[in-house]
Amino acid sequence: MPSEEVDVVVIGMGPGGEYVAAQCATAGLRTVGVESRLVGGECPYFGCVPSKMIIRAANALGEAGRVGELAGTATTTPDFGPVAKRIRDEATDDWDDKVAVDRFTATGGTFVRGRAKITGPHTVAVDGREFVATKAIVINTGTDPAVPPIDGLKDTPYWTNRDILKADRLPASLAVLGGGAIGLELAQAYARFGVQVTVVEVADRLLALEEPESSELITKVLSNEGLTVHTGVKVSRVSYHNGFTLDLGGEHVTAEKLLVAAGRRTALKELGVAALGIDDSARFLDTDGNMRVVDGLYAVGDITGKGAFTHMSMYQAAIAVRAILGQDGPPAEYHSVPRVTFTDPEIGAVGMTEQQARDAGRTVRVGLSQLPSSARGWIHKAGNDGLIKLIESDGVLVGATAAGPSGGEVLSALAVAVHARVPVDRLIHMPYAYPTFHRAIEDALGKLA
Repeated sequence: MPSEEVDVVVIGMGPGGEYVAAQCATAGLRTVGVESRLVGGECPYFGCVPSKMIIRAANALGEAGRVGELAGTATTTPDFGPVAKRIRDEATDDWDDKVAVDRFTATGGTFVRGRAKITGPHTVAVDGREFVATKAIVINTGTDPAVPPIDGLKDTPYWTNRDILKADRLPASLAVLGGGAIGLELAQAYARFGVQVTVVEVADRLLALEEPESSELITKVLSNEGLTVHTGVKVSRVSYHNGFTLDLGGEHVTAEKLLVAAGRRTALKELGVAALGIDDSARFLDTDGNMRVVDGLYAVGDITGKGAFTHMSMYQAAIAVRAILGQDGPPAEYHSVPRVTFTDPEIGAVGMTEQQARDAGRTVRVGLSQLPSSARGWIHKAGNDGLIKLIESDGVLVGATAAGPSGGEVLSALAVAVHARVPVDRLIHMPYAYPTFHRAIEDALGKLA
């Protein structure tokens, strides 16, 4: 096929890829952006944005339910219709990415719809066209929902996060396979709209990658809200006949719909990275501090394995752009990656967990404070579940958790402390506004032991 010479080819136009492509094109580089699905990626259409719309609405229902403890009585009638409409409006007329495509092409870039495959050094094939990228190929293909190899599952009409966020009506009951952030956020939200929800997790606790205290907290909250939680169980079979049945090895869970939220997967083989001598059976691409995989190839976002978060993709994208344009700047650092599970309470965390720090051979001190015993927690009363947990090593915080109302916002102070390696002695000897949720950080600092 005839070759078209360009400067940069971006494979995958998620948030990070779109940013790289737009910045390169704006800088005057001949840039081609390739996307087989939707420009903008998972986040605006099936991830962060629409899921948080559901959560925002569900949290309003949850907060209304607390009026009885604080200010009299309130009656609500859940209606999913406005939420479904808002998601469709945000996703631009039923998941159309024309606005995003036009936004990119307005920078001077060329957009190609299709599946890209690397065929050799600097060379990318897309549906009968071949591009030679003289400066860089950038991969930002993200991840797809992982479907566990459970007997019978693949032959059923299960939902992934993409399907559930397209739903325009609520089922009577929902089983959620997976106790991570995505599964728990949607499980709680759907339950607050009146859906009977059961969560099934193979690990021995929910949010297994976070602190045990966070797992205990969210399990208690969800159980108190009427959700059924199964942990440490294996699903041996899934069947479907006008509804789903999950066989837990003697016990059965039935539900009208099944959400599979059991992690994400990459697909290096489909990208053709083997043509560059890269192991295409690996799960992620290893990069240097400038997001370079090998000469002429960069990667940003989920496919680097540094956190499946939009903010990490954007962080890495800015670094890749500087490298491609020959600009100076600090290399990527991953000691302070922030993450938030947007349940109610929110569970924010940054850096290492206590176990990760100990496994790394660090000598640690741990400080733990409970939000309900703080002044703001006592004032807040209803819905004041939460905690602050600090992990200190060598005089600085290496990890922290902020769970509670606005836990993700409280996390910001801790993320700065971990990222900048602020000495704990400086954190102890500073004022904390009273009465705030973040003042519980001061209490946790005083309990480091």
